[in-house]
Amino acid sequence: MASESEQQLLKAVLAPLLDDFQYWFSHSREILESQDVAVLSPQEQADLLERVKSAQQEVTASQSLFQATDGTIGLEMSTIAPWHQLVTECWQVAQRNRQYQSGSENS
Repeated sequence: MASESEQQLLKAVLAPLLDDFQYWFSHSREILESQDVAVLSPQEQADLLERVKSAQQEVTASQSLFQATDGTIGLEMSTIAPWHQLVTECWQVAQRNRQYQSGSENS
């Protein structure tokens, strides 16, 4: 069980971090579900979408657990690191796609 100061730190750091993951996964999911991403094959896009959906469910479960315990539990880095990697991958795909679209418009 976390001490009161640890609990306050968890609430100050972990809660906003989980919210950020939720935001970026929702944003990525919306794009992957509604647009053809030119820099990905249809299979790559479907795979990325499934990984985003899965991670989003994991974050939702973690948020629920965090709230149910009033912020007295934390998360291992081994849980958070894959989410960070997936958000980074989504950002990179979005950047490559914007560059591709920009190049196509200039041609």
